[in-house]
Amino acid sequence: MHTSSPLDHSAHASDGAGAGIAIAIDGPAGSGKSTVSRLVAEALDGGILDTGAMYRAVTWSCLEHDVDLADREAVAAVAEDLDLALGTDPAGATVAVGGTDITAAIRTERISSSVSAVATNTLVRAILQRRQREVLFATAAERGFCVAEGRDITTVVAPDAPVRVLLTASDEERMRRRAAELELEDSEDTRARMADQVLRRDRDDSTVSEFLTAAEGVQTVDTTGLGIEDVVEQVLMLVAAAESAQEDAAEQEAASRPAQPAVPAPTAAAGAADGPSDEDIESALRAGLGDYELDDEDLALLEGEEGEDPRRGIPRNLPVVAVVGRPNVGKSTLVNRILGRREAVVEDRPGVTRDRVFYEAEWTGTDFWLVDTGGWEDRVQGIAYRVAEQAEVAVSLADVVMFIVDANVGITTTDEQLLKVLRSANVPIVLVANKVDDQRGELEAAALWNLGLGEPHPVSALHGRGSGDLLDAVVSAMPEEGRGAPVDHGPRRVALVGRPNVGKSSLLNRLAREQRVVVDEVAGTTRDPVDEKIVLGGREWTFVDTAGIRRRVLQSQGADYYASLRTRAALDRAEVAVVLLEASEPVSTQDLKIIDMVLESGRALVLAFNKWDLLDEERHKALEREIERDLAHVAWAPRVNISAHTGRHAEKLVPAIEAALESWDRRIPTGRLNAFLGQLVAAHPHPLRGGKQARILFATQARTRPPRFVIFASGFLEHGYRRFIERRLREDFSFTGSPIVIGVRIREKRRR
Repeated sequence: MHTSSPLDHSAHASDGAGAGIAIAIDGPAGSGKSTVSRLVAEALDGGILDTGAMYRAVTWSCLEHDVDLADREAVAAVAEDLDLALGTDPAGATVAVGGTDITAAIRTERISSSVSAVATNTLVRAILQRRQREVLFATAAERGFCVAEGRDITTVVAPDAPVRVLLTASDEERMRRRAAELELEDSEDTRARMADQVLRRDRDDSTVSEFLTAAEGVQTVDTTGLGIEDVVEQVLMLVAAAESAQEDAAEQEAASRPAQPAVPAPTAAAGAADGPSDEDIESALRAGLGDYELDDEDLALLEGEEGEDPRRGIPRNLPVVAVVGRPNVGKSTLVNRILGRREAVVEDRPGVTRDRVFYEAEWTGTDFWLVDTGGWEDRVQGIAYRVAEQAEVAVSLADVVMFIVDANVGITTTDEQLLKVLRSANVPIVLVANKVDDQRGELEAAALWNLGLGEPHPVSALHGRGSGDLLDAVVSAMPEEGRGAPVDHGPRRVALVGRPNVGKSSLLNRLAREQRVVVDEVAGTTRDPVDEKIVLGGREWTFVDTAGIRRRVLQSQGADYYASLRTRAALDRAEVAVVLLEASEPVSTQDLKIIDMVLESGRALVLAFNKWDLLDEERHKALEREIERDLAHVAWAPRVNISAHTGRHAEKLVPAIEAALESWDRRIPTGRLNAFLGQLVAAHPHPLRGGKQARILFATQARTRPPRFVIFASGFLEHGYRRFIERRLREDFSFTGSPIVIGVRIREKRRR
C-alpha cells in the first residue's frame, strides 16, 4: 500500500538535501515498526534499513552452521565475518548471506523464537550498530531519505538523526499483530506463544536496550487503535518539519557566508572523521571543570589520572610504616581503613593481633609496606612479652612509625613507656589520636601536643574520619627509598572459593595433574589456604585452595572459625577468584554470599559450575532459570562448566581467568572516556528532578584493579543512572569478569 505524502518530493529531488534526512524508528515488538518504516520509505521514495533483519541474519547463519547461541564470542565472530547483502529498496528489501536469499527464511517462527539470544549479545550489538549507522547515513545521502527501524536506533545508532520516533502499542494489540504476521489462528496456544515471543522478547531486549520509553528529543506515537495510514501520516509530518528546519539552517548558513559556494553536508562517515577528537573533547571538558569548586584531592586526582599503576613501575625499596600502640587502641581497624579492605582480623577485645604482619598499601600514588603489630605492654611475660618484642622489631625496621593512642582515654603509663622505646629508635613518629568521632573529641585530642611529637592527628579508624589527612602526613614523612623490599608479585594469584565439599581441592589436584592436597567426601577437609604454583596455558599461576565458607561463620568455633578468616585473607591477597558452584544442586543463599564477598574484596570473578557431567536435561533447564534469576547481578562474570572429577573443560578456565584479569587491569584513556560519556548523555540525559537536571562535567579513571571511575557532576546522579552508565561501560569497553566502581563527586560552580 502506498500512502500519499504531504511533502513535495520533486523539490527535494531537484535541489538536493545535503546529506539527506535519516529517520530513526524504534519501539517494542509488534508496535508496527517494520510496516510503518516501509510505507514511510515508499512515500518518500527513499531507502529503508531493517536493522532487525541483521540480527535475524546472524541468527540464521548461526543455526545453519550449528553455532551455539549461548557462546557469545562465537556468535560475535559470525556477526563480524558475515557476508551480508542488505537491500534498502522499500519495494522489496532483500536479505542475502553469502549469495543465498534468506528474506523469507528469517521471518519464520524458528528464527523469531531464537533471535533474542543474538539481540541481547552485547558483543554482537556493537558490531551491528556500527554497520547500521554506516548504511543509514550513506543511503540517506544517496537517496535523500532513509528510514531505519530497530533497537537502539534512536539513541545509540543515530542519536543525531533529524527525525526520531518511538512507536508504542498495548500488549494485546502487539501480540495480535505478530500472530497475524505469522498467519496463525487465534487460539489459547497462539496467544501463549505470542506472549512468549513478544513480551519475553521485550523483557530480554530491555536488559541491553532502552526502547520502552522515549529518550529526550524522540517523538512518541501510540499506534493502538490507529490505522496504518494515520501512523504513517504522523511520521511524514515530522519528516516535513525536519526538512523545513534543515532548509532554514542551510539558508541561514548561506546568508552568513555569501562569498562561499554551498557545500553539501558530510555523510556520517566523513562527519566522524572531521568531528572533534577524543583529546579535543577532553580538553574542552577539563577547561569547563575549572569553573567549579575543586578541592586538593580533586586536583591531585586530575593531575595523576594518566599515571601508570604504581605497582607496575621500576622495582624499588619501599618505605615501611609500622603501626604501634598499646592493646586495643584500634591499630588493626586503622590498618583495614588504610588498606580499604578487611585484611587484619579485628575483634572487640585486646590481644587479637600477635605477630607483625606486612601489607602492601598505597596513598596518592605512593606505595609502601604497612606493618600491623600486636599491642605493646611493659614488664610482661610469656606470650605478651613475645608480642611486645615483635612490635619493637617492627619499629627497628620501620622508616615511619604511626603511634596510636586512644583519645578518649588519654595518655596512659603504658603509652609513656612505649614512647621512650620509640624515641630511642630515632625514627620519624606520626602521632595518631584514634576514636575521635566528633568536634569535642578533636578538642580533647589537642591535649596530646604536650607529648612533644608535633601535631596529633585526630582520626576515627572505624568511620574513616581524618584518615586522608593522616596519610598525607605519613607520606610526607617517608623517605624516597625505604628499608622494605620491592614488591614481588610473582605469578598471577587465583583463589578457589566456594562452600564446603563443592570440589575445590579436587579441581586443584586435577589442574596440577597430581595429588597436591587432601581430598575427602567429608566437608571441611581443607582448613588452611594452600598455595600451589601450577603451569596452565603455557604460563605459571599461583592457585590458592581455600577452606569452604560455611553458612554461619560468626557462629563457628575453633578451627572452622579461623579457617574462614584465613580464607577471607587469602581472597584479599588474590587477584581473581574462581567461585565454584555445584551445578547439580540449586544455587544457594550461601553461594550468593560467597559471590558478594568476592565483589566486596574487589577481585576479578569467574564462575565455575562443577559436576556438570551429572546434569540431566531437566536440571540443565532449571539451572539456567536460577542463573537468570539469582546471578543477574554478576552476568558480566565468565562462566565455565567443568567437572573437577573427570577434568572435563578444565582447560577453559585459563581463557576465562585471563579475560577477567585483563578487564581488572584495563585503563580507559581520559579522552575516550569523556567522549563515550558525552555520546551516552546526549542519547540518555539524566532525568529531571525538582526542575533541575544533574550534568556530568568530567570523568576520569582513578585506579585499576578493579577499575574505579570518578565522575564530576553538577548534581546527584541517581543509583539507577549509575547502573546504566556501568552497563554501557561494560558493553563498550568489554569489562568481562571485573567489578567496576563508579564514584560521583558533586561540585558547585565558583562564585564570581
